Amino acid sequence: MLPVRCAPNRYASPVAATVTGDQPGAPHTRPRVLRALLDRFGHLIHEMSKFATVGGAAFLLDFAIFNMLTAGRGMEPVTAKTISTVIAATVAFLGNRFWTWRHRERSNPVREYALFFFFNGVGLGIAVACLAISRYGLGSIWPGVFQTALADNIASFVVGTGLGTLFRFWSYRRFVFVEAGTRDAPEPNDDRDPRA
Repeated sequence: MLPVRCAPNRYASPVAATVTGDQPGAPHTRPRVLRALLDRFGHLIHEMSKFATVGGAAFLLDFAIFNMLTAGRGMEPVTAKTISTVIAATVAFLGNRFWTWRHRERSNPVREYALFFFFNGVGLGIAVACLAISRYGLGSIWPGVFQTALADNIASFVVGTGLGTLFRFWSYRRFVFVEAGTRDAPEPNDDRDPRA
C-alpha cells in the first residue's frame, strides 16, 4: 500500500515530535494543573457556589424589604436596613444549614444559631457602617450626591454587602458549620532498623 499524502493545511503550525511520534508534554501539563487545582479546591468552589445561591436569595429579599420600608413606608434607612438584614439572615441561616453545609457535622442548633446571628451582626455592622459613612459622613459634605436613594443602595448593597459577604463566608465556614474533627494518624516510619 502506498502512503496517503494529505493536502497541506495553511492553518497548521509545525510542532516538534518526540522519537515515538508523540507531541511534547507541554499541552498535557495544563489539564494536569487544572485537575490538581480542582482536586484541591473543588469542594471550596462547590461550597462557594451554594453559599452564593443562598446569599443571592437572601440579598434579593434584603433589597426588596429595605426598599419597601424606606420608599413605601418612609422608614429611616438605617432602621430599615437593620430590619431587612435580620429577616434575610434568618432565610440565609436555613439555606446554609440545610443545603450549603448540610454535609458538615451538626452541633448544638442553639450554638449554631447564636454564632450565625453573632457573625451576621458583625456583617450587619459592616453594611450599616458603610451606609452610615455614606449618608451621614459623606452626605454632610455632598448631600445632593450621598443622601439619595441611589447612594443608599450602593453603599448598603454593593459596598456593605460585598464586604459583609466575604466576612460571613469565612466566619460561617470557620466557626459555625464546622467540619467533624479527625485525629491525624501517625506516619509510618520506614527508616527504622528492621533488626530492632
